[in-house]
Amino acid sequence: MAWSTPGAALLATTGAAAGGFAGAVGAFAVCGVLLALCGAVPWLEKLVERIPAALASAMLAGILLTICAKPFIDLPRAPWQIGCVLLAWLITTAFARRWAVLAALVVIGVDGAFSRTGATTLAPHLEFVTPHLDATAMVAIALPLFLVTMTSQNLPGVAVLASFGYRLGLRKPLLYTGAAGVAGSVAGAHAINLAAISAALAAGPEAHPHRDRRWIAGVACGVVYVALAPASAAVVAVALVAPQGLLAAVAAVALFGTFAAAAASALEPVATREAAAVTLVVAGSGVTLGGVGSAFWSVVAGLLVLGVGAVARRRATPKQ
Repeated sequence: MAWSTPGAALLATTGAAAGGFAGAVGAFAVCGVLLALCGAVPWLEKLVERIPAALASAMLAGILLTICAKPFIDLPRAPWQIGCVLLAWLITTAFARRWAVLAALVVIGVDGAFSRTGATTLAPHLEFVTPHLDATAMVAIALPLFLVTMTSQNLPGVAVLASFGYRLGLRKPLLYTGAAGVAGSVAGAHAINLAAISAALAAGPEAHPHRDRRWIAGVACGVVYVALAPASAAVVAVALVAPQGLLAAVAAVALFGTFAAAAASALEPVATREAAAVTLVVAGSGVTLGGVGSAFWSVVAGLLVLGVGAVARRRATPKQ
């Protein structure tokens, strides 16, 4: 479970909300209500369950492709810092693979990012915000946030878990995350959801070789969220002073294994290989149409290719 990453990008480009931050908080609460209501729609759960596993894996691989490619795109801007992250990950992988990502993260401290933050920026500051329901904020924030969270987080999140053999459906996660979103809105949490990338990290073989032990990664993720909450100002301060692309490089090395597993799973079945390739490419393109992200459109494109291929095979089969 996490807040909506594409939702954060949406909020960053929306500008000031009508009614101020209180109006945005009210919109967050309404978004939570809409997500919970979706949990009561039976056909939505059945629709997600019908997505072929190869396309779900391809969608995940496409999403991760943009993240995994980021350090190599940013390498010319900060060759020393990003190069050290990649080198630390590579060397540690040879001796202690499970600690490779942590070794890459340590490079941020070696770079001196922690020492460049002032003590005053690290102190947490809490302020309660009373939600304000504003009609303009509902249209400008609540509805787009709900749409992008459902199509770019919840639906892919369930599909990603299914690709690793965990089939939980949508009803219970939506009811839970919707209620949690309403409760968390007064603290500024926007659209708590079943996060796709976090799910991939916790549910894949990188978390643990045995499927029945991977729940530990999910619990550890939640514990770290809680532990980092009082230090959120410090986390932001470090992110701001770190060289461009350094944190993205750490995220990328953490996802290399998951990307490789997802791509291999997507392209292995010959019957769906072309449709999976289209799904991967569209998801990796980052295209947004009608406010809906590439994760959703990649599955649509893949299903279209799959359907056209099925029709072509039927036409080519001689009639008895």
